[in-house]
Amino acid sequence: MFTSLDVSTSGLVAQRARLNAISSNIANMSTTRNERGEAEPYQPRYVTFETDTGLTTPGGGSGVKIGSVEYSNEPPKMKYEPGHPDADDRGFVRYPAVDMTMEFVDAIEATRAYEANVGVIEVTKNMTEQTLRIIA
Repeated sequence: MFTSLDVSTSGLVAQRARLNAISSNIANMSTTRNERGEAEPYQPRYVTFETDTGLTTPGGGSGVKIGSVEYSNEPPKMKYEPGHPDADDRGFVRYPAVDMTMEFVDAIEATRAYEANVGVIEVTKNMTEQTLRIIA
């Protein structure tokens, strides 16, 4: 029974990492400089998951773990802003290729998955309490 808690916990950890990446992408969607102060736009990050074979339930379910955090390979968005300090010689500024709509959809999906895992933990907790009442 505690394996189901471990599986749900792995889902919580994975979705938290995904939400952190999404919030970072949204927060930096207008960032035109990197950490070193160079005129290079923020690189959006995306979390990928993989099956955690170390967490397997008797029913055949398995946990999840973070496979990798990958950077987007999409070219930056170019906007014509000749007065911007990071504009090139033609007046274009390079912005991160972050799609606000997709980020919000991903955030809603990750939030719902997080909530589902919390629900499974609550059900498991209630089942454990009921079992202890029957035994005692």
